[in-house]
Amino acid sequence: MAVCARLCGVGQSRSCRRRQRSNQQDQGGSDSDMDEEEGEQIVGARKSETGGRRGGPGGVVAATAGPSDAREYGSGRARTSSGPQHPESLAELPPELLVEIFSLLPGTVLPNVALVCRKFRQILNMETIWRRRCMEEFGMNEDLRKMEAGGVSSQDLYVKLLHPYRHILGLWQPDIGPYGGLLNVVVDGLFIIGWMYLPPHDPRVEDPMRRRPLFRIHLLDSKKATVECMYGHRGPHKGDIQTVKKDEFSTKCNQTDYHRMPGGRQEEFRTWLEEEWGRTLEEIFHEHMQELILMKFIYTSQYDNCLTYRRIYLPPSMPSDLLEPGLFKGTYGSHGLEIVMLSFHGTSARATKLTGDPNVPAGQLTLDIDLSRPVVLPDLEQQRKIEELSRIIMRIHDEEQREVEQQANGASADGACGGASEGEEMEEDHGASSDSCQLGPSGSSSSSEALPFVLPLGVMARNEVYPRTCRKCFYGTGLIAGHGFTSPERTPGLFVLFDEDRFGFIWLELKSFSLYSRLTDHLEHAHAPSMERFEAMLRNMQSWTS
Repeated sequence: MAVCARLCGVGQSRSCRRRQRSNQQDQGGSDSDMDEEEGEQIVGARKSETGGRRGGPGGVVAATAGPSDAREYGSGRARTSSGPQHPESLAELPPELLVEIFSLLPGTVLPNVALVCRKFRQILNMETIWRRRCMEEFGMNEDLRKMEAGGVSSQDLYVKLLHPYRHILGLWQPDIGPYGGLLNVVVDGLFIIGWMYLPPHDPRVEDPMRRRPLFRIHLLDSKKATVECMYGHRGPHKGDIQTVKKDEFSTKCNQTDYHRMPGGRQEEFRTWLEEEWGRTLEEIFHEHMQELILMKFIYTSQYDNCLTYRRIYLPPSMPSDLLEPGLFKGTYGSHGLEIVMLSFHGTSARATKLTGDPNVPAGQLTLDIDLSRPVVLPDLEQQRKIEELSRIIMRIHDEEQREVEQQANGASADGACGGASEGEEMEEDHGASSDSCQLGPSGSSSSSEALPFVLPLGVMARNEVYPRTCRKCFYGTGLIAGHGFTSPERTPGLFVLFDEDRFGFIWLELKSFSLYSRLTDHLEHAHAPSMERFEAMLRNMQSWTS
C-alpha cells in the first residue's frame, strides 16, 4: 500500500521516510509519531484540494503542492529532497513503463484510464498496448501486423469489433424447432465468424465434424464493423445481428434473394441433400427416411438464416467422472447422426440432445445412465442372445422400479433389505461375484480391463464395424416418443463404455444400437462458469422444446 500511495502522489513511502530521518539527525520522534504527523498533513491537504488541479498529470499531489511545485510537475522535473529521488505520481513514470503497466490492464478499463490526463490518453494511442490486449483476450497473433499494414489499427479492431461483439463468442444452440443445432462463434483471423457444426454423413460417426459459416463480422471495408450473412451459394451479403437479452442473440439476412438458386426449390433441395447427407434422393431407398429428409428441408429452409440463438456451455469436469464429459455424435436410425452432450451428476450420466428430430427434439434428455447399477456381461455366446440381455436388464429395471415405489410410499427397513437380497441373486445369475460389480471411488467399476463384447442377434446397428471390447457396462434408460414428441417414455437399455472417446447404448424395446464418438474440435469460450449455471442451462434447454 505504501508503494501505491507513493506512485499515486498521496504520500511518501515508509522506507523513504526512514532514509530521510537517517540524513536528518536533528529530527526526533518515533516512526509512529511521524506517521501521525504526515497523516494529519494528507487529511488537511485533501480538505483543501478543491482549489488544486485534479485533472493534471500530478493527480492529488498537484492539488496539494505549492505554486513552485506545481510548475515543477508541469515541466516534468521531480521535486528535490535530501533522500533518493522517486516519482511523486504514476504520471511521472517513464512512458515505456506506463506502456507496460497499461498493457496489463483489461481492455474494458482502458477508456477510463484515458480520461485521467492528456499524457495517459496519448500513451493509450500506442498500438503496442492494444495489440497485446487483442492477443491475450482473444488469442490473435500473427494476423495483427498484417492487418495494421492494411490500414486497420489494433485499437480499432479491439474497440470497434472485438469488444462490442465479445458477448456472442462461444457455443450457441439455434432455435430451429425440434432440429436444434450447434453454433460456435470464434475470432478467426481478422473476422468474427459463426460456424454451424454439422455431424459427418450417416453412418460414419467417427469422421470429423463438418463446418458451415452462417455469418461473419469484420472491419475490412470501413472503419465500422460490418455484419455479413454467409448463407447460400452466392457469397457474403448484408446481414444484421441483434442482442436480444443476456445469453441470447438473433441474426437477420437483409438480402434473402442471395439464398435462391437458378433452378428453384428443386435445385436447392438437391444441393442441400448432397451437403446434409452426402447422397442423392434416389440413393436413399428407405421411404420413411425420404419423408424425414424432405420434412427437415422444408422446415429448416423457411428460416433463411434469420435465427435466434441461446448460449450453451460445455459440461464441467470432475476427477470422479467415468470419462471426460463433452460433446459426442451418435447414430439415431433413420434420423441420421445427431449431437449429444454427455455430463455427470453424482451417480448418474446424462446425454442431452443438441440436435434432434421430430420424435425426440433437441434439448431433451436422450440417455440417463445409473452408474450405481453396473452390469457384468455373460460370455460371448450368451451375449449373442437378445433374450439373455433382456432378462439381465429387465431384472435391474424391475428392481429400480420397486425402489422408486418404496421411496414414494415410505418403505420400511425390511423392504430395503429385501431389495438388497434380490440384487445379490441377480449378481449370482450373472455369473460374477459381488466384488466384480462393486463401485470404486470414481463411481465406476473397479475393473477397467478390456472385456469381450458383441451385439445380440437381431439388434440393428447403423455401423457394421463397432468396438469388440468394452471397459464397463451400466443400466440406463433412453427416451423414445412418437412423431411430434407424443407419448414420450423412458425405456430400459444397456450403456456400454468402449474407451475414453466412444460409448454405445442398446435400446431393448427398439432392438437398436447407437454408437457415439467424441467431438475432438477445440471449442473456446465454452466452459460453464459453475455446475449450478450448467444445470440451469440443461433445465432451460428442456423447457425450450417441451
